[in-house]
Amino acid sequence: MLLREWVQQKRDERHVRARAVPEREPPPRAVALIERHLPRRVGIGLTAILLIASAGFGVVKGGHLQDFVAAVSDARNALANSAGFRITSVAINGRKQLSQDEILAIGGVNGRSSLLFLDADGVRDRLKANPWISEATVLKLYPGRLQIDITERTAFALWQEAGRLSVIADDGAVLEPYVSRRFLSLPLVVGKGADTHARDFLALLSRYPQVRAATKAAIFIGERRWNLRLKDGLDIRLPEQDVGNALAALSRLDKDDKLFSRDIVAVDMRLPDRLVVQLSDDAAKVREELFKDKKSKKKAGDPV
Repeated sequence: MLLREWVQQKRDERHVRARAVPEREPPPRAVALIERHLPRRVGIGLTAILLIASAGFGVVKGGHLQDFVAAVSDARNALANSAGFRITSVAINGRKQLSQDEILAIGGVNGRSSLLFLDADGVRDRLKANPWISEATVLKLYPGRLQIDITERTAFALWQEAGRLSVIADDGAVLEPYVSRRFLSLPLVVGKGADTHARDFLALLSRYPQVRAATKAAIFIGERRWNLRLKDGLDIRLPEQDVGNALAALSRLDKDDKLFSRDIVAVDMRLPDRLVVQLSDDAAKVREELFKDKKSKKKAGDPV
């Protein structure tokens, strides 16, 4: 084959292939304007953003957001730890009831945490949300020391309400359900509102140690006044007003007349001018028999 013929054959083949490719339909006018004026890299960037947004929507829709956030946090903490910002020592000051492990768990600090990315304000807020902790300070001391100073509330009393028994602080804050016997010696207050009124009443009751030592529980009645339940079962119904004077009188009655040792079930001090005593059933029967004997003897001695 001559060179001229071979060149002509190649030209014919290219012409056939060009005719075999379908022509592209012209795009809509808006698309054409975008293709003409928008740089190519911007289009690639928008496509990437769209793909990332779709992936993010899938994570949220599938309920995996927390897992994703945790994975990202662990990854950046791992990088920071490898760079020398691992938490190597922790100093916790002011703890009494809570252990160091409990405090770190409450604050969200674990073995994967790095000092660089630790949110000190977030740790402090989580600590203060715990009922045992009234104040907290968190200090990051680079490169690897963490210091936490806390002020704990003090267990003040046991509060019983609606069948639940809780440990409370003196401001009425519920610290935890009563499950530990180490709180058994705390005073017991009962009733709605007793949690917030206990501090003032127990402070008043402590002025009369003889009465307080005999008291098993203080019961808040109608959110207005207090009753005392003594250890031997005796009920003392205190007035709404002048509670201090009533407690002083109660203390004198026990000191002078051994009131708490008598065979009675209740002492009503609500009336300002009198003291009402309710005898036990046995004591009431004995008293009734004595009254009958006296009455019969009196009748027997009357002249006919």
